[in-house]
Amino acid sequence: MSADRKYTHPPMQDGWIDRPHQIAELGDLRLESGEVIRDYRQSYVTHGTLNADRSNLVLVCISLTGNHHRLDFLIGPGNALDTDRFFIVCADPIGNGLTTSPSNSVAQPKMRFPRFGIRDMVQAQYRLLAEVLDVRAMHAVVGASMGGMQALQWAVSYPGLARRIIAMTPMAKTHPWAALVVETARRCLTADPQWSETGFGSRPVRGWAAYTALMTALLARTPAAVQEFAADAGSAQRWLAQLTERNEAGGFDAHDYLYQSWAYEAHDVNATPGAASDALAAIEVPVLIAAPPLDLFNPVESAHEAAQRIGSARLVEIPSVQGHQAATATRAKDSDFLNATIRDFLLE
Repeated sequence: MSADRKYTHPPMQDGWIDRPHQIAELGDLRLESGEVIRDYRQSYVTHGTLNADRSNLVLVCISLTGNHHRLDFLIGPGNALDTDRFFIVCADPIGNGLTTSPSNSVAQPKMRFPRFGIRDMVQAQYRLLAEVLDVRAMHAVVGASMGGMQALQWAVSYPGLARRIIAMTPMAKTHPWAALVVETARRCLTADPQWSETGFGSRPVRGWAAYTALMTALLARTPAAVQEFAADAGSAQRWLAQLTERNEAGGFDAHDYLYQSWAYEAHDVNATPGAASDALAAIEVPVLIAAPPLDLFNPVESAHEAAQRIGSARLVEIPSVQGHQAATATRAKDSDFLNATIRDFLLE
């Protein structure tokens, strides 16, 4: 990666798969708003091998603040995203510090960066597939949280291009609760003294600490999940201190969070230009939607509503108390359940 740009890749973690980072130079990326991201660079990694007829690609879409390692627990021989069978492309979304972002753009740094949406992320991924990888059809698109929102958007923006869609903890339209969650998270960050209307002067350490308490410790989990990590108030405080230290080491940029969360908050598949008035009802390919019984970030009602509106959808409940973290490798039984469920769906 270019030495004159700052890229933010967190330290490698247990379970992550270390693959060579690749960059697609796509030039100008024109956004749905009419604005343009200059010198757009799409970060991605690949696993497995593209077959002769270029039909075995599975696209992995990434969550809010996530990166190409987000669904590594599903990737590998014998897993749901079997590298002996599929060519897996994990595409970093706009604004995650690896793909072009407010934190690493030379032409449009920090608050000079144009606002973008979920559909702009999908359009950039389409250009990666069509212009760089020369792929015009996919076996599947899969994602969790904001990645699941992108997966559903793929089915609307490019109907039939993916033969199957897998969306975990998704929303087709951002729930008002989730909009308030990310607004509160933004307020945590911008309450830091490093914030001004022109951006953050340096890393807002106090703001990120408040963000971690809200987002990582509370809203990404459930009371039952927290009890698994902390038996009393003292152990809960120690656990929160560990989460804060881990998030700080991750180094996600606050400008990037502002922009990604604005995209997350504004999303609605029914606003897709040229789409049917009920965009979800027009989806014809098989769709798997997975959500836990309780999610304090993306309310499960949103997943249920999407499944009801998509005639070809199957709704599966993840039997987990982990809340939004159910679609991660936090607990092995959740990871095992998702691997088995998604594997079966992909091979039907």
